[in-house]
Amino acid sequence: MTASVSSARRAAAAAFVGTTIEWYDFYAYSTAASLVFGKLFFPEGTSPLVGLMASFATYAVGFLARPLGGIVFGHFGDRVGRKAALVTTLLIMGIATFATGLLPTYATAGVLAPLLLVVLRFAQGLAVGGEWGGAVLMAVEHAPAGRKTFYGSFAQLGNPAGALLASGLFGLLAGQGDGALAAGGWRVPFLLSAVLVIVGLVIRLKVEESPVFKQAEPVAELPVRLALRTSWRQILRGIGALPVAVGGYYIVTTFLLGYSTTDLHVSEELVLTGLSIASFVELVATVGVAWLGDRVGGRRVVIAGLIGVAVLAAPQFLVMGSGSAGLIFLTLSLMRLVMAATYGPIAAILAQMFPARARYTSISLSYQVAGAVFGGFSPLACTALVAGFGGVAPVIVLLVVMCLVSIACLRGAPQLSDDVPQPHRTEIARG
Repeated sequence: MTASVSSARRAAAAAFVGTTIEWYDFYAYSTAASLVFGKLFFPEGTSPLVGLMASFATYAVGFLARPLGGIVFGHFGDRVGRKAALVTTLLIMGIATFATGLLPTYATAGVLAPLLLVVLRFAQGLAVGGEWGGAVLMAVEHAPAGRKTFYGSFAQLGNPAGALLASGLFGLLAGQGDGALAAGGWRVPFLLSAVLVIVGLVIRLKVEESPVFKQAEPVAELPVRLALRTSWRQILRGIGALPVAVGGYYIVTTFLLGYSTTDLHVSEELVLTGLSIASFVELVATVGVAWLGDRVGGRRVVIAGLIGVAVLAAPQFLVMGSGSAGLIFLTLSLMRLVMAATYGPIAAILAQMFPARARYTSISLSYQVAGAVFGGFSPLACTALVAGFGGVAPVIVLLVVMCLVSIACLRGAPQLSDDVPQPHRTEIARG
């Protein structure tokens, strides 16, 4: 199955814009959780470390909701269409994010404030759970043969672009002076998301449905049942391939931000500026590593990136207390460069691990379960490790182990093609 270059470009552009908005919303919450939510939404007098851990616990709720979002929207994406599912996820994310900017704090609403925060974070998780798999499939399934890794990377671009927008805006607000964020500046990024959502909806509504979905056989049984019955081995392998691409990413962004500002007392503005520069580096590098993946093999590029992450794991944290802005910016940028290699090509790799009929559900389950396990709990687990061991060394070991697990699961992962008949179901099950 092939698509015209123009439709492939439109689908890639829509995937980029849509995922940028979704991830901007998601990272706005993550950044606020690292910097101010512990002080604003939990009882006064809570220690900074306990407040940070409580804030990361509400942050984890969004990740726990993501597998459910993958199942719900995977069902509609495999039954009704990729496009309808993606429009719905964008609406849910937009409403939840805008409402977060209107929330009362603990000082004005008491325990109701963190409860509402958790509900809205859960809604964000549902939306992201259905967003990523559909955006990837729209880009990959429209792409011509031999260019799927490149086009699939445009869905991946939304991650660093969203992070760049969120950290950049929070950095500007933090630069307004001590206490500017806590005094109400934190609300601005959430409220501004409404404009982005409207733009995203206009673009997404203009994209054609996936040609692969149009030509695939109708799914007679529940997509989640079909996925678990025929592709459970690939789903497990997909989960195992993602600890660094999803969990490691939050260790070197969300946890690093909280650790540096709380434990090392590095200024918020300095770390946010460094993360913004690093996000730009990742944004530029993502398409490049995906282009390389179409030529030398996506798995080779991802494994090379994982090796780079393991090498930089220790320097990433050790330089944060150096006081050298240049050294901090350089190390953060190098880490995100190799992180781009682990993330950019993974979209096409995962998409081509599954047959078309229940692909939306299968890829969403792999990515979102990995996100819930490795992404949702990584900042909380790392904070607990630092508190328990009195240093960052266990976090470094954890990140290296995650790299080794990812490499082991990527080796031998199956790659199907939409340009030839799909293998028989029993062959798929054997992987």
